[in-house]
Amino acid sequence: MLNNIGLPGLLLIAIVVLVLFGRGKISSLMGEVGKGITSFKKGVAEGTKELDEAANAKDVTPEEETDKDKA
Repeated sequence: MLNNIGLPGLLLIAIVVLVLFGRGKISSLMGEVGKGITSFKKGVAEGTKELDEAANAKDVTPEEETDKDKA
């Protein structure tokens, strides 16, 4: 169904959306979408950083406790 839209169909959809919502509403909506994408990227970067720190952390458990865990 969506394979046959083409450029004229997309332009028509864009014009209808612009008329219905107005330029101000669309620009504020796109601003919010941009903030959301930025926040998502920041969260992914922080999560990756935490995983890297956890992978690089040394085991500081005393040997006595590690021997008890294995037994």
